Amino acid sequence: MRVIAGVIAVFVVAFAAFYAWAYQSEMPPERSSAARFDPGAIAKGAQLAAAGNCAVCHTQPGGKPYAGGFPVETPFGVVYGSNITPDPETGIGAWPEAAFRRAMRSGVDRKGNHLFPAFPYDHFTKITDNDISALYSFLMTREPVRQENRPPALMGLLNWRLSAAAWKLLFLHTGPYQPDPKQSAEWNRGAYLVEGLGHCGACHTPRNVLGAEKTSEAYGGGVGEGWHAPALNLASPAPVHWTAEQLEAYLRQGFASQHGYAAGPMQPIIRALRKLPDEDVRAMATYVASLSRGADEAQGAQRARVALDFAQQREVKLWGTATTTGAHADGRTESDTSPGAAIFAGACATCHHAGGTFPISKPVALGLSSVVHAPDPTNLLHIVLDGIHPPLGSAGPMMPGFSGTLTDPQIVALAAYVRSHFSDKPAWPGVDKTLSTLRQKPQPRAEAP
Repeated sequence: MRVIAGVIAVFVVAFAAFYAWAYQSEMPPERSSAARFDPGAIAKGAQLAAAGNCAVCHTQPGGKPYAGGFPVETPFGVVYGSNITPDPETGIGAWPEAAFRRAMRSGVDRKGNHLFPAFPYDHFTKITDNDISALYSFLMTREPVRQENRPPALMGLLNWRLSAAAWKLLFLHTGPYQPDPKQSAEWNRGAYLVEGLGHCGACHTPRNVLGAEKTSEAYGGGVGEGWHAPALNLASPAPVHWTAEQLEAYLRQGFASQHGYAAGPMQPIIRALRKLPDEDVRAMATYVASLSRGADEAQGAQRARVALDFAQQREVKLWGTATTTGAHADGRTESDTSPGAAIFAGACATCHHAGGTFPISKPVALGLSSVVHAPDPTNLLHIVLDGIHPPLGSAGPMMPGFSGTLTDPQIVALAAYVRSHFSDKPAWPGVDKTLSTLRQKPQPRAEAP
């Protein structure tokens, strides 16, 4: 009995100590007039909000900007983006700037509640005080929208706010970004944006069983909104090494000539980044390109030549039949009469063939696409099912979806053909199961206002 009593006593003392550490006091409400905010700070805050892509997670499909409601899927359930308009009742209109800073740095709201790490304060903690102030100025001058916040739908005790405090105790390291004196000003600016507001690692870094980023595998590939977020380090599936120039084009235009078009969750990010100065986008590209800098330059150049040659050899020639022709490195050709090849010839080859029927919008050769070389078929299946569409009223690449046209066995056969013909990687396992999952659980379409 004494042992049991001792264990209970230790547990009670430990919990009391943890609760005392986790307790955060409520900050008194404070109303601010939009007129008091400096126009320069508001303009700067608008750019920062674009860098952080705040509108996407804080705007439900078809809803008012920043009024919340967007469902963020996690392995533990769903967390909904909160209302961050200056409405005093349901938004942040009663938040003093100190409360906003605490939320960004420590993940605690004005009332002292711990925020769930679906809100990436593990990245936002790196933002400077001046930038937090500018972002606050921008948000507090948006249109107030009265819209109640939806409670999270997490598993069991994870709905308990103290679980977020425990997560922070293990994984949150607070404090602004510290520049690396060994790197250039441009590199440091890019690192600040990517590691902080951009929170790129939130999707592009794998997570552990508790949902924290594996810092030892930073940018080694992860998941974002049901899509595979490819590795940005040396493990990148891109056949051709990402250069700073290609990354800058991709981040600015949503297209890179040796890699392809942005799709899925990257589309609203690209639209948001258009609001940033060119030098900021260039800095981000410089930093991300450095993540895979460990590769030998000569080997990288040779790899690029091989990949470009392979992609050219594998481009499909149209012969007016239900077969496709592929070339070997020694010049030999072979016809592929598989079901997947026939489906490709009928549904895809009009655009995805050598010569390009539509040269202005001709897709990148599939042999160069990271989607085709990815470790799993998720992204390819997303694109086949739903296509690629520009935002309403905007120009951009367009590909129709085939979710209502092709059967599941046809899509599986098509994916197998694309993988085998346009890459030198092994066949994807479980394509049918992945497709079934995507069919049953379509992802919400995020749009940047």
